Amino acid sequence: MGRIEYDGGGSHIPIEDRALAHLKVVVATKLRRNESFTLSWKHGEGDEPGRSTIWLHPSIPIRFVFEESDPPELNRNWIERLMHSANSSGGITLVDEIEAMDESAAAEETGAAESTGEGEA
Repeated sequence: MGRIEYDGGGSHIPIEDRALAHLKVVVATKLRRNESFTLSWKHGEGDEPGRSTIWLHPSIPIRFVFEESDPPELNRNWIERLMHSANSSGGITLVDEIEAMDESAAAEETGAAESTGEGEA
């Protein structure tokens, strides 16, 4: 289990390494562009129920800490889904990889149906 260390004050957010690797790409891209945004996630098992949101800004220290020493192969669709949410007014909502893949497949099916005229009433 990896983590995000946020604000230099000992705060940390536990996130599974694979998800953290994908999130890091999106967060680094936004911060490199000098963009501020929010990051939201559901609390994990063992934590109190609910969800949390933090404000990310280029001036706030952030560190990504991984348990595994080798980076995983990245899933482009997952990164695109996270980047899409990062560019929304609601900020990044951390979704799992399966959910991102399901959403991508649904979007492709909708796009294919629209381009072929299927699904029109």
